Amino acid sequence: MRKNIHFSNILFTFAEINHKKMRIQIINGPNLNLLGKREPGIYGQQSFEDYLQQLRAQYPDVQIDYYQSNVEGELINKMQEVGFDYDGIVLNAGAYTHTSIALQDCIRSLKCPVIEVHISNVHQREEFRHKSMISCACKGVICGFGMNSYRLAVEALKA
Repeated sequence: MRKNIHFSNILFTFAEINHKKMRIQIINGPNLNLLGKREPGIYGQQSFEDYLQQLRAQYPDVQIDYYQSNVEGELINKMQEVGFDYDGIVLNAGAYTHTSIALQDCIRSLKCPVIEVHISNVHQREEFRHKSMISCACKGVICGFGMNSYRLAVEALKA
């Protein structure tokens, strides 16, 4: 959109610049509300809320929203709520990664890209964790870098 401003019989035309922040939704699935308490040898000792403050400070030009639920349907509801307006979703579906066709179907229906993340390297863990039901619908997968997996996902969405 252009704005015209008249000043002393001189016409100035200015293009309005849209300074809209990029919007990324982080969604964590079951048991990830226990980060910092649950199996610290695998997941670390930092809560996600503490990490989220650091992540937001690192990306002041990005609106990073956060949602966590232990309920599969609520994860789907949140993805459908933001998946047509946001610039991307960072999804750690927890154990639903390995079981949920419903999450896969939801991801396929969204307009925005979804990056699957895992704090641990799931391929170094139990055999059942080696298969993801959602990665085929995601733009990419990042695992094994601790909480840094989320930062790497934000970088991927910004690229």
